[in-house]
This record gives sequence, C-alpha cells and structure tokens, in this order.
Amino acid sequence: MDNCTLVTKPALNMVGISYCGPYSSFPDEAILLQSEFQRRKHEIEGEVKTTVLYSPYFGNEVFATYWACYEVPHLEQVPPGMVQFTVPQRTYAMAACTNKRIGEGYEQLSAWINEQKLTRRENAVSLEIFYIDEHLEEEQVELLIPIEEQ
Repeated sequence: MDNCTLVTKPALNMVGISYCGPYSSFPDEAILLQSEFQRRKHEIEGEVKTTVLYSPYFGNEVFATYWACYEVPHLEQVPPGMVQFTVPQRTYAMAACTNKRIGEGYEQLSAWINEQKLTRRENAVSLEIFYIDEHLEEEQVELLIPIEEQ
C-alpha cells in the first residue's frame, strides 16, 4: 500500500459549518455541505487558503458530525452560522486517493493500519483534506485517521 503513510499535522485553526446526522444520509449530505460552504467563502475575512477544503469528522455506530472548513488565522469575527475551532497537532495514518475513490482509500487505509499494528485514537477527529481544482472532475484527497503515539 504505497499510498499509505504516517504524518504529523500541526494544529489547524479552522472556520466552517457542520452537519450532524445518520450515516445513511452520507455521502450526499457531505457533498451538499461542502458545496454550501464553498458558496459562502466570500463571507470569511482575512487570509483563507481556499484551494484546500478540510472536513474533520467524528462519529459512532449510528451518526456522524461532518464539517466543511478552511484553515484560517484566528478570526476576530466569524460569519453567522459558522464556527471557529482548532484541531490539535496529531499523528495520523494517511492515505492518498481521489474524490471518486474515497471508499477504496478508506479500505486501503484501514488494512494498512491493521498491518502496521497501529491503534486508532478513538477520541480524536479524523480528517478528509480535499485539494480543490475547479478545472478537474477528479480531485486529490488525503484521508487521515488519528493514531495513538507509539
């Protein structure tokens, strides 16, 4: 699994919107959320890296909370309906894939985590990082699952 590796991401200050609901409504709700957030990017003041869309998420066996966010410096004013938060520095198991092959990416990443005998950090958020290119139908995505530090 050449596309899987360990990475350490620094703390990320983000602003975004979220959806919380049953897994049965994914991925449709995730796609709608990301589209809505991208339409609202003009509301965020300051330096925003809008070519990278972060989607932190956390769930259990029934439902998940899924975010659409941009990395930002600390904002003094957050647009209405948006939330600002910081994801702490973490070590992640990461797989690279495309937005058309996310399911395959998660299958490979899960198998790799098991092969490497890594332990998932259950109380930490996972991340999907989308590298936005409006000219491409298939965009690069990184899938990150937090792991316990060895």
